[in-house]
Amino acid sequence: MKSGIILCAACAALALAGCHARPAAPSARITTQLPWQARGGATPGPQTSPDPATASKAGISHRQLAPSRSTSAAGTWPTRGWPISTPEEQGMDGSKLAEMLASARAQGLALHSVLVIRHGCIVMEKYFGTYDQDTTHSLYSVTKSFVSALVGIAIRKGLISGVSHPVMGYFPGGTFVGTASGMTSSPPAQQSRQAVPPRTSSPFGAGARASQSGALSKGAITVQDLLTMSSGLSWLEADETYDRMYASSTDWVKFVLDNPMEAQPGQSFNYSSGNSHLLSAIVQKTSRMSTYDFALANLFRPLGIQDPDWERDPSGIPIGGWGLSLTPRDMAKLGYLYLHGGKWEQRQVVPSSWVKASTEPHIRVDDKWQYGYQWWLDPGKSYFAAIGRWGQTILVVPGQDLVVVFTAHIDSNDTEVDLARKYIIPACSPSSPSDS
Repeated sequence: MKSGIILCAACAALALAGCHARPAAPSARITTQLPWQARGGATPGPQTSPDPATASKAGISHRQLAPSRSTSAAGTWPTRGWPISTPEEQGMDGSKLAEMLASARAQGLALHSVLVIRHGCIVMEKYFGTYDQDTTHSLYSVTKSFVSALVGIAIRKGLISGVSHPVMGYFPGGTFVGTASGMTSSPPAQQSRQAVPPRTSSPFGAGARASQSGALSKGAITVQDLLTMSSGLSWLEADETYDRMYASSTDWVKFVLDNPMEAQPGQSFNYSSGNSHLLSAIVQKTSRMSTYDFALANLFRPLGIQDPDWERDPSGIPIGGWGLSLTPRDMAKLGYLYLHGGKWEQRQVVPSSWVKASTEPHIRVDDKWQYGYQWWLDPGKSYFAAIGRWGQTILVVPGQDLVVVFTAHIDSNDTEVDLARKYIIPACSPSSPSDS
């Protein structure tokens, strides 16, 4: 989408008072740099959007484009535009947000935008350098969280039978290395998967898994294993892998599935944009329409996101691991959708049970992160996040009715999470003035 969403006066006029917040859970300090922060889910080649890094180091220049109109958003939805308010009217300390910007300036961070949304209102919207609310950004691996939502929608529609369905069943007749006979090499010692009770009452539950003993087999990979980055397929999340995909492969599904097995499916975390691309291919195959068209009809347009750009592979499949471009305001809509359990206006866009399953821990990454269904989870259960290369972030804090969006060109998303943890989340009071 090349044009920004214009806030209409009608949206503000419809806004009602009475937003309620919940107390925040403690959050964990995040300092570890993971592979996805340096390499994750990126299209190879130079960044095409202007980079204000030099200007940032000289002192971040920012502006607030949204009018200083105050409102609260109970009972309204930002389909056609976000209501605008002030931090104080939504129970936040504006001085803490100013401290956050000062910290970013002191660190010389090449931020492009910061949006803070509480109780459904934009309370801070800052753009840096040449960026503004009409600028679309490549989301890199944030794309994965959108693809996860599409999988949940496809399951609800009965197109995908459930997360326990074998992946290879979606590609019958395909010739892939290692599928004719099981591999006999032993998997390397890695962290084991956290035990998650099967959700037998929901079609999204994985149910009982087959025996994990015996030879490694691609036939054992399930949709859930792709969602949780635990397919067992060998994968190096790095530019050299992307380069080979672009340069030497016209069939990216085959490229991914031709990788050898290195671990039992479901047993260990290995971040892989290839897993996410298989999810996009499964949505396209089962819906019998482009993943892009499926997303337009079932996700983008219900949220008021009009015709976004999404890069495709040589076979025409929208890339599951990266490639989607949106404005920061439209990025925030996914966070707001998940904040409300998948409901938007009067429509259950994403099943609430899918949102719950996606944002609960299925596998441990390290001491700082757990992973759901293409979402990163704070072990302290304070927030969950969609995270992409160079600092593209959607952070959702359910206990504070808060959504934070960053776009940037920085090395590690940890820096942005630290800004949120140290300044933005503490800026929230337990209740806003209108609650009393």
